[in-house]
Amino acid sequence: MNQPESIAFVGDSITNHGDWAGWFPDRETHNFGVSGDTTDDLIARLPAVAQAHPASVALLIGTNDLGTRQSVEHLVRNVEFLLVTLRRELPGTRMLVQSIMPRGREFAADITDANRHLRQFSPSVNAQYLDLWPTFALDDGEIDPTYSDDRLHLTDAGYQAWLAELRPALERLEEAPPMSRPIQAIRRG
Repeated sequence: MNQPESIAFVGDSITNHGDWAGWFPDRETHNFGVSGDTTDDLIARLPAVAQAHPASVALLIGTNDLGTRQSVEHLVRNVEFLLVTLRRELPGTRMLVQSIMPRGREFAADITDANRHLRQFSPSVNAQYLDLWPTFALDDGEIDPTYSDDRLHLTDAGYQAWLAELRPALERLEEAPPMSRPIQAIRRG
């Protein structure tokens, strides 16, 4: 019998509160979401993600950086570091970078700027990019109140809207060939 595809969901409280095993019962899921995590926090716990050796990684991180007044540049550089490290540690793993979701409109410009950088960087590490902004943002950049009661965390409707975008993105990701493994030198002697 074949082993189910394993997926690591990596991020902050939005990821942490997901029912990944219930939503993806045909896959082995790992929930690496931690409430309150910033990109700095995630860098510190990245070895645990690598030790799980997932076939796929779905990354959603960054909103707490902006909430703690980190710069867009800090956030983006950390996510780039995370992705490069994951690619080095898990060369065969498929990666999906998800855009930072909208929250209060006062964060809209910074989130849009960060997302633009993440979208541009993702292909350099052979990661796919999922733009969640059109689903969740109102015209002024505020998160749609249908999907959040506190302008940050998702309601049940928010999780359903996320899953409606995430499921097809993960299917496309899994249809892609696994990333190649490093070539091992043959030792003669």
